[in-house]
Amino acid sequence: MLFTAGKTEISPSEAGYDEKRLEVLHRHFQRIIDAGEIQCAIYCLSRHGKVFAHGAVGKRSFRKDDNTAAAPTDMRWIASITKVFAATAIMKLVEDGHIRLNTGIGEILPQLNTPPFNAINIMHLLTHTSGLHADGGCYENKYQQNYWSTIGNAMKNKKKDFDWISAAMGVAGSGVRKKPGEEWAYCSFGYVLLGEIITRVSGEHCNDYIINNICKPLGMNDTCFDLTPELAKRIITTKKDDEKFINELINGTYKPTDRDKLKIPSTSGGMNGTVRDLIKFGNMFLGHVPEGVRILGRKGIEAMFKPRIHKLPNYCWGANGVERTFCAGFDMRIDEPFLISDEAISHEGAGASALYIDPKEDMVAAWFSPYTETTDWCIKTQFNTINVIWSGLC
Repeated sequence: MLFTAGKTEISPSEAGYDEKRLEVLHRHFQRIIDAGEIQCAIYCLSRHGKVFAHGAVGKRSFRKDDNTAAAPTDMRWIASITKVFAATAIMKLVEDGHIRLNTGIGEILPQLNTPPFNAINIMHLLTHTSGLHADGGCYENKYQQNYWSTIGNAMKNKKKDFDWISAAMGVAGSGVRKKPGEEWAYCSFGYVLLGEIITRVSGEHCNDYIINNICKPLGMNDTCFDLTPELAKRIITTKKDDEKFINELINGTYKPTDRDKLKIPSTSGGMNGTVRDLIKFGNMFLGHVPEGVRILGRKGIEAMFKPRIHKLPNYCWGANGVERTFCAGFDMRIDEPFLISDEAISHEGAGASALYIDPKEDMVAAWFSPYTETTDWCIKTQFNTINVIWSGLC
């Protein structure tokens, strides 16, 4: 087994954690690596604001002739975990009095101040209950609308004053699937709209607002939207296309696309980072922040831990109408038989990454388990891992 230990601040015993369970965690990850489902696994665990376990299992390259061990400081695209950073930025703007969670999105985005979009508010977007079309793959529906494809098609004939919001939504009335509040349907594009709301309300591009007002104050120096050549060298890639993109960034040969030039918000899934940085972010919600730093107040944090939808059906990914619980940006898996506390909030990212915050146990866990190119979904590295990690609490 290739294992590399990272830096810790306290021992597992000082954290009230059975150190032998970390060996179980390593073997758990190794089994999934041996099965060819993930390339490696990088994790970080903290309790009471202190890191007690940090390590990497497996190799960092997808190439068979490269056996370099993965490092605990390696970076990865965190995908949809980006959404909870956007939700935190929204809550900051709520705290500062700029918006309310029930502010209609049409009040800020005039393109959407018309039926049926003017019935959608910020909370609807945060909780995936806006009625906008869900992500591709959520339903077995070959006619499902794809906002990014709609934008792409419109860009082929775009004019100088091209408006990506109007292009995405098309003719008023065609851009929704349900009325707001009728159903839970995972909609990443809703978080793109939240990013544009952050930009227009704050006066700073949402990507920059998140970095300057959340990441930098927390000392998250390895978290970014746009990779520098130096940070790109630490990115784990799992296929040739991603490797090509990273090499172009490192060599300075990457050419921005037309979509890049539009500066569309990356708030649905555009961030990169380390597990250690995600622990810093998670600990902020448990009150563990650097001295003198304030990201959110106690009531703002409480508002993000509070379940916001009740008894709404979910048909995504074959759920068949099972009721879904969701907070303002965070998932809450109280209906799943996991070992985490009922109060725990979380979010996962495609391909794959995870962040779990358990206020009852004062514990945060973050891990990357990059899927191999042939893996679409690996439930063991997402949900089974939760149980292995939480089983170590004494």
